[in-house]
Amino acid sequence: MALDPEIFETLIDTVRRFVHDRLRPLEADVEAADAIPAEVIGEMKALGLFGLSIAEDYGGLGLTMLEECKVAIELGRTTPAFRSSFGTNVGIGSQGLVMAGTPEQKAEWLPRIASGEIVTSFALTEPDVGSDSGAVKTRAVRDGEVYRLTGTKRFITNADKAELFTVMARTGDAPGGRGVSAFLVPRDLPGVSIGEPEKKMGQKGARVADVVFDDTPVPVANRLGAEGEGFRIAMQVLDRGRLHISAVCVGVAERLIADCVAYASERRQFGKPIAEHQLIQAMLADSKTEALAARALVLETAAAKDRGANTTMEAAAAKYFASEMVGRVADRAVQIFGGAGYIADYGIERLYRDVRLFRIYEGTSQIQQLIIARETLKRGG
Repeated sequence: MALDPEIFETLIDTVRRFVHDRLRPLEADVEAADAIPAEVIGEMKALGLFGLSIAEDYGGLGLTMLEECKVAIELGRTTPAFRSSFGTNVGIGSQGLVMAGTPEQKAEWLPRIASGEIVTSFALTEPDVGSDSGAVKTRAVRDGEVYRLTGTKRFITNADKAELFTVMARTGDAPGGRGVSAFLVPRDLPGVSIGEPEKKMGQKGARVADVVFDDTPVPVANRLGAEGEGFRIAMQVLDRGRLHISAVCVGVAERLIADCVAYASERRQFGKPIAEHQLIQAMLADSKTEALAARALVLETAAAKDRGANTTMEAAAAKYFASEMVGRVADRAVQIFGGAGYIADYGIERLYRDVRLFRIYEGTSQIQQLIIARETLKRGG
C-alpha cells in the first residue's frame, strides 16, 4: 500500500537533502578509501534506507515499486557506492525471501534486514556462470535434515559484510534452471568463506568478492520454495532489481546533466560561456531528452508492476535503455567538461567509471535485448 502522499513527499525531501548535504561532500573520500564511513551507514539505517522495500509488519517502510523508484532516483544523484551499501537489503538480497519465504523465515530474518542489523547478498554468479544463470554448478545434496552445499560464487556484492546469502544451487539432475533451488545461507555456517574484495574499475566503496561453500550444512528449513523453484525465484528477483537499477541510472544522469549545465554556464571560450555554443547545447539536449525518456519508462513500468501487470519485458527495456543512456550522458559530460572532465577534481571521470557497471549487472544489455525480443514475440508485437 502506498504511503500517504504528504508522508512520502517528506521522505523524498529528507533523502534529497541527505544526498546533497551529507553524501556528495564525501564522494572523493569514499573513492580514496574504498570504504563508506561507519557513521554514514548508521545514518542510513536511521533513515530506514535498509528497509525501503520490506513490509511495515517486519519493520520496513513498505514502499510500492513506484515509490521505491522515486527514492532510487534521488539516491542516484551521488556516487552509486552509497546506495550499494544497502541496495542488496532493499533488492536482490532480500526479495527472494519476501517473495518465496515462509512466515517463519520472514519473521526470523526480515526485521533484521530492514533495520540494517544484518546485510544480505544474492549469490547466483559463478566463475563459469554469468549470463547463463540456469547453468549454476554449485550443488546442494540432501543429507537428512540438511543440504550439503559445495561451490563457488563470484562477484557477489556486499559479500564482505553480508551475514545472510540467498544462494542458487543445483539440487537435481534436471537440465538448466529446472534443477536449481534457492537457499538462505547464514555466513556463520561451517564451510562458508569469503574471498578478498576485488579491485574494480569504479564504484569504489562498494565491495564484491567470492563466496565459497565447502560441504556447508544448510538446514532443509532454509530452502526458499520447493526444490527446483530457485531459477524462477531468481528471475522474479532480477525483474524487480532491474527497475530499481534503472531508476538509479536516471538519478545519476540527472545529476550529470545538472553538473554540465552549471559548468557550461561559467566556463568561457571564444568570449562567451560554452553553454551558448550550439554544439554544447546539442549534447545537453540529447542528454536531457534521453534522461526524460528513461524516467518516463521507469516510472510507468513501476506503476504497472504495482497494478499487478506482467512487466518482465518492460523492466528489461527500462534497464537496457536507462543503463545505456547514462553511459552516453556520462561520456558527453566528460566531453563538455573537456580536460577538467578527465581529471579527478570535478568527479566527472569518477561517475564515468561508476556508471559502466550498470550495463552489466542485473543482466547485461545483451541479455535484456534477448528478454525484450522473447517477450515481444510471445505477445505478438
